[in-house]
Amino acid sequence: MKKILIADDKPEVVELVRVSLEGEDYEIVDASDGKETLKRVRLEKPDLILLDVVMPKMDGFEVCRQLKKDPQTQEIPIIMLTAKGKEVDKEKARQLGVRDYITKPFSPSALLTRVKEILA
Repeated sequence: MKKILIADDKPEVVELVRVSLEGEDYEIVDASDGKETLKRVRLEKPDLILLDVVMPKMDGFEVCRQLKKDPQTQEIPIIMLTAKGKEVDKEKARQLGVRDYITKPFSPSALLTRVKEILA
C-alpha cells in the first residue's frame, strides 16, 4: 500500500484531499506545519508528499529545500498543493524539484489523476 503525506495547516483541506483519495489503496498521514512535516516524512517514509506552501513554523518551499538536500528523502515526489498561483511561485517550485504544482481550489478528480500517475 502506497503512503501519502498531506502537509497543510487547514484541516478542511486535509479532509478534502483525504476524501478525494478515498476508495484508492493509499495510506494517508498528515502534518499541519513545516517542522512537523519534516519529522513525519522521516518517520513515515511516504511514497508521495502533497505539500502546502503557506504553513506555520516553516513554509513549504523550505520544507522542500530540506527534503531535496537529504539523500534519504530527496527522491520522494512532491506535489505542491497551494493557493499561491503566481508564476514566480511555480518557477521556484520547479527549481526545487517539485513534481507538480496544483493551485487551490483544485479539482479532486484532477488531483487523483496526478497522484495515480506519479505513484504508478
